[in-house]
Amino acid sequence: MAFVPIYIIILGFTIVVDYFAGIYIENAKGAKRKLFLTTSLIANIGVLCVFKYYNFLNENLSILLSHLGHGNPFPFLLILLPIGLSFHTFQAMSYTIEVYRGNQPAERNFGIYALYVMFYPQLVAGPIERPQNLLHQFYEKHEFSSERVSSGLKQMMVGFLKKLVVADRLSIYVDTIYSSSSSQSGKSLLVATVFFAIQIYCDFSGYSDIAIGAAKVMGFDLMKNFNRPYFSLSISEFWRRWHISLSTWFKDYLYFPLGGSRVKSISRRYFNLLVVFLISGLWHGANWTFVIWGALNGFLLIIESTLKIPFTTTSWWKRIIRTFITFSLICLTWVFFRASTASQAYDIVKKIIQFKGSLYFGNPKDHFLYSIAAILFLLIIEFMREYFPQKFKLFDNKSGIIRYAFYTLTIITILLFGVLDGGQFIYFQF
Repeated sequence: MAFVPIYIIILGFTIVVDYFAGIYIENAKGAKRKLFLTTSLIANIGVLCVFKYYNFLNENLSILLSHLGHGNPFPFLLILLPIGLSFHTFQAMSYTIEVYRGNQPAERNFGIYALYVMFYPQLVAGPIERPQNLLHQFYEKHEFSSERVSSGLKQMMVGFLKKLVVADRLSIYVDTIYSSSSSQSGKSLLVATVFFAIQIYCDFSGYSDIAIGAAKVMGFDLMKNFNRPYFSLSISEFWRRWHISLSTWFKDYLYFPLGGSRVKSISRRYFNLLVVFLISGLWHGANWTFVIWGALNGFLLIIESTLKIPFTTTSWWKRIIRTFITFSLICLTWVFFRASTASQAYDIVKKIIQFKGSLYFGNPKDHFLYSIAAILFLLIIEFMREYFPQKFKLFDNKSGIIRYAFYTLTIITILLFGVLDGGQFIYFQF
């Protein structure tokens, strides 16, 4: 609404449709239940397609028709993509699906249902909540708890640290290199790609920390969205740790209905995986780069499943090797996520493989050094939380002196080294 006030009608339309659809689904029997669910899904997906995919599909149709010697009769639309449209659309769809499955009673209070769709901490970038977890919390009385408020504020502080000190600092170098990739060396592009992998993690998980923390301050519990994904030993483990709310959404509402891994045919199971990741890629953006990104992740999972790679290992050196390989493969896919076009992504990958030229350190060079220091700082914290969680108690230390010392140090670090120019969160565009 800050950009186009009339856009509130988009949310209003889907909220009204899904509110009544839930009630009708619960009261109906037989084929009518599926009809009401289908109506709800068409309304939600239809809005998403118009605002996010119409021009993309129309552009590709124009290219196809031009090759056939025909013009495109459909006009292009001058519309903005509403911030967070994919997130609250998927959250709304989960409600009607769960009512249809009998896992959630239909919500009779229109205001409560609207609040479920528009709950402000996670409205624009998740986590994508389920009605079973969130709806009942709007009816509960939330007494003030200093412990809960403190816990929420600490999680928000960590989120701001990730976003302002790490993600936005790294974005300075990444944006410089990727915006002029044709004139950059393979070494610079490799560093920029690794930086982007850390940037997008800190940017998105930082937002999730702020959203979950803000909700916790008010007494609401949102689901965990990230679990230190870059310590994964495999691609499948990475997707169990990365954007958990979206991964589980696709698993529950697309992968399992397609048959999941329960199908007898291996080829069908691989087909199901590929379909899920292709649609996941398209969910992230109306560009072939996102489709390729999703396809690459799908193919990596298929290869991993074919090789029957074990889920875990007790050998420390094998853990290091597998973590490095997994991170490297994920970085490869991030090239297509970050690049503007598929051809640019291909050229970047080609240059990285050739690994020629000198390394660009940025201008001023201080940004590069701060970026390295921020990554090392993050790596130490994440490593301790991953492997020594009981010993790593900085913000929850029993000693008040240590606890408040780290509060103060974190705030000072954000103010001194954070990039405070109001950089947008990456996932707002989805």
